Amino acid sequence: VQLQASGGGLVQPGGSLRLSCAVSGVSGFSFQNYAIGWFRQAPGEEREGVSCVSSSDGSTYYADSVEDRFTISRDNDKNMAYLQMNSLKPEDTAVYYCAIERAELCTLVPRYRYWGQGTQVTVSS
Repeated sequence: VQLQASGGGLVQPGGSLRLSCAVSGVSGFSFQNYAIGWFRQAPGEEREGVSCVSSSDGSTYYADSVEDRFTISRDNDKNMAYLQMNSLKPEDTAVYYCAIERAELCTLVPRYRYWGQGTQVTVSS
């Protein structure tokens, strides 16, 4: 199983980015059984959960710091996950990772089996 995160970059405060996570090595039917999480890690900080989406019912969860600004979604037909990030702040600067786990419910705890390589997001004027 491989995950490829993309879409990061440099953006001004208040701007938007859309991160994508392409998953390969699982069949389309199998991918729908995976919970998906997005995490981030700033220099000198621990990896923190940003958002996740469950496989069972598509329920979504967000860290308080990104609630109402970020939106997670998944496309089971394309084996893709997305993180739409709006109203970005300098404190959102970090390397963002996607991760999947064969599970019904997702979690913001970084206990996922498969991880992508990360994509850098820098919010600065």
